[in-house]
Amino acid sequence: METSYLDYAMSVIIARALPDVRDGLKPAHRRILYAMGQMGLRHTARHTKSAKVVGEVLGNYHPHGDSAVYDTMVRLAQPWNMREMLVDGQGNFGSVDGDSAAAYRYTEARLTAIAEELLRDLEKETVPFIPNFDGTRQEPTVLPALLPNLLLNGTVGIAVGMATSIPPHNLGELCDAIVYLIGHSNASVEDLLQFVKGPDFPTGGTIFDQSEITRAYATGKGAIVTRAKAEIVEEGKHGMQIVVSEIPYAVNKASLLEHIAELVSAKKLEGIRDLRDESSKGDVRIVIDLKKDAYPKKVLNRLFHSTELQTTFHVNMLAIVDGIQPRVLNLKGILEEYVKHRKEVVRRRTQFDLTKAKERAHILEGLKIAILHIDEVIATIKKSEDRDDARVNLIKKFKLTEPQANAILDMRLSQLANLERLKVETELKEKLQLIRDLEALLKSEAKVLGVITEELKGLKAKYGNPRRTEVKVAGVKEFRAEDLIPNVSAIVMVTKDGYLKRVPPDTFKTQGRGGKGVIGLTTKEADVVEHLFATMTHADVLFFTTRGRVFQLKAYDIPEASRTAKGQALVNFLNLSPAEKVSAILPISDLSKDEKYLVMVTKYGVIKKVDLASFANVRKAGLIALKLRGDDLLTYVKPSTGHDEVLLVSRQGQAIRFREKDVRAMGRVAAGVRGMKLAKKDDIVVGMDVIGKGCSPDSCEVLAIMEHGYGKRTKLNQYRVQGRGGSGIKTAEVTPKTGKLITAFVINAKAPPTDLIVVSKNGQVIRLPYAEIRIAGRATQGVRVMRFKEEGDEVASVTYV
Repeated sequence: METSYLDYAMSVIIARALPDVRDGLKPAHRRILYAMGQMGLRHTARHTKSAKVVGEVLGNYHPHGDSAVYDTMVRLAQPWNMREMLVDGQGNFGSVDGDSAAAYRYTEARLTAIAEELLRDLEKETVPFIPNFDGTRQEPTVLPALLPNLLLNGTVGIAVGMATSIPPHNLGELCDAIVYLIGHSNASVEDLLQFVKGPDFPTGGTIFDQSEITRAYATGKGAIVTRAKAEIVEEGKHGMQIVVSEIPYAVNKASLLEHIAELVSAKKLEGIRDLRDESSKGDVRIVIDLKKDAYPKKVLNRLFHSTELQTTFHVNMLAIVDGIQPRVLNLKGILEEYVKHRKEVVRRRTQFDLTKAKERAHILEGLKIAILHIDEVIATIKKSEDRDDARVNLIKKFKLTEPQANAILDMRLSQLANLERLKVETELKEKLQLIRDLEALLKSEAKVLGVITEELKGLKAKYGNPRRTEVKVAGVKEFRAEDLIPNVSAIVMVTKDGYLKRVPPDTFKTQGRGGKGVIGLTTKEADVVEHLFATMTHADVLFFTTRGRVFQLKAYDIPEASRTAKGQALVNFLNLSPAEKVSAILPISDLSKDEKYLVMVTKYGVIKKVDLASFANVRKAGLIALKLRGDDLLTYVKPSTGHDEVLLVSRQGQAIRFREKDVRAMGRVAAGVRGMKLAKKDDIVVGMDVIGKGCSPDSCEVLAIMEHGYGKRTKLNQYRVQGRGGSGIKTAEVTPKTGKLITAFVINAKAPPTDLIVVSKNGQVIRLPYAEIRIAGRATQGVRVMRFKEEGDEVASVTYV
């Protein structure tokens, strides 16, 4: 079993799956090209039925299945697979959409002009020949291959225990690199990369990251990121579009379109309105129409991330060296093997030409002797009994060789004319000069390399064409969520029972003051909306808990949901303990650079100031933000500059305003100091805000909202600055009609919020213009802001946008 499997494995490796480093061909490809050459199917000949070619290959060289041979030949004729086609096909040879070619009885083929460069000088004994499978013919073990085909067209093959994956390249770049290598044998891979910029795929596209390209060519292995060529355009009636004009190598266009359509259908790709394939023969054009509210760059990034518009070509430059050994080679190694092969071909070709020249010169020397002594030659032939006797007599008399005597006997009388005699002498002179030149070439490796160089320059001049694949020096960065998600406004809701969701601000349309609003979410029985804030989707959000801990999430990590959806449980996102709840939420990315501290306030009026830098790296398990005493809970966290003022408001309608400097900065685990003295037993802090420099007593106001839907605005200048730790002054008249205070904010009237959003405990939401709330004095009840649909409902949470 072991012996049999090893034999099989070696057969697959050497004789089927891997290319020879010298001509870049696998046995099947080599036999097809050789058979077509033997059939005379040059690029100038008429196309011949593919069935005839397949039959020739099967019958004489490659005893395998006809479909295998035909499929191999078809690939050699496909411009999206071959950088330079080796077969010129006529008829249906498939498409980039994965359509198969027509049956071989319908299609026709011949060699391309460039394919003939692989076969050039084959008749001059430049390569070894072996018997075919039944011993009736000879076939080459390798082609002379003036074309550097291994890198030019690349290859993919899977053998036993090994595989090869070599990308296509640009012919002009390869010729320049080989010429440079011939002149600089000590050149490094980096030197050669001045010429070979990277893979040059027949389908174009863009490749990224010079460092990864260099690594692939230096080691023979690497991963090169390839992207489609896509641009964002604005088309009159269609709006914004993404137009794809080139796709990555080896990507099936039809499958790509199908995949995009599936992602759109599954709502994994947002913002796409329509998808069309407007490709024509030879040109790719995929048009993606975008919705009006879509962000084109984000949609394109999502396409690159989720579909085959961006792929990775894994380079593994494995090839058969010396006809027997599979080896991974770097760029220099492959080019050196090519030069080594070409040197051998040039030597063998030169030796063949030298032998032929010597043979012809030898004959010409005999003819020259015969012409000089023509009368004696004629007399000798006339005296002879027959041709054989004449040959013997000529050899004896004129000291000729047998081939010379035969040539003299084959002479026509017309060759005795003066001009014909001159032709013999001139040709002999030319042959002798040719012999000297060929012998000098064989003796000098430099001259052999010079011949190779000139041939490569001629090859580039004849067949070279511009690069199709663009090379970007910088690497394509890994897609972060920010690249795929638009940075837009969002409203985040968190309920008392720990459910959160994110909705667009325009979910709630603006209504008049005193309206009933709309249902904003479906809450569980006895659950209420507790936190509501507006931010941007790319913002970092800090979640402070009642236990004094802090966690961090990106706003886009909060699931987007419909207006009436309940949302998802916070425990799915934060590592909360059973009795722990989120008490304060801070979108930290929205902070200004002047804000350097976080001011924290507890339920019972304890205040603490911490340097913002202490929360730069919040672990997944959270960090301690505040050490709590007894049953106290952390309830408010706001940013500050260190030179601001702080306003605390209690549930019973008391408020205190004091300077932030009265609170010194502390470490994360410190407990804090008293901020407000709560006079009544059931009183707690329900409102806290930081008054910044841009907020003067005349321009700012305090917005207070009460639990029965009443609210008011009061000028900040009605609140005098006091010392930290006092019980404050009255900020609202708390009555059974208004209910106790729910929350309070400090608002800058110079740049007031557009709207206020109020949410009830039963999930009712109203969005109303901020300007509709009346300005009133400190000790007043305010005006009705919200009416409730259900009796007993109360205000739960408030935010402004």
